[in-house]
Amino acid sequence: VQLVESGGGSVQAGGSLRLSCEVSGCPYNTYCMAWFRRLTGKAREAVAAIDVQIGRTYYNNSVKGRFTITRDRAKNTLFLGVTALVAEDTAMYYCASKTTACGGTWSSRDNFTYWGRGTQVTVS
Repeated sequence: VQLVESGGGSVQAGGSLRLSCEVSGCPYNTYCMAWFRRLTGKAREAVAAIDVQIGRTYYNNSVKGRFTITRDRAKNTLFLGVTALVAEDTAMYYCASKTTACGGTWSSRDNFTYWGRGTQVTVS
């Protein structure tokens, strides 16, 4: 399974972006997909996740109401709509997937098997 992120860039505070993650390889056993981010000097943290089969979503409290995770199963693509960006959102954003449901461990990066290389979001 390969995950490739895109859509990052430099934006002004208050701006918006739409991040994408294309999945190739063997996506049919993917049950949970998520976005993580790593702020400079900090550990990777979970942003949002989605149960691919049923569409249930999970969000970090810090992004609720501003970020939206969606997926297009026909195109094997995961999205993250990010709005009302602030400087603290500046980070490398990664998508990840695993072959089990998101559940209560959705925010634990150790539970995810496949990772993309990331796309940089810079807010000034």
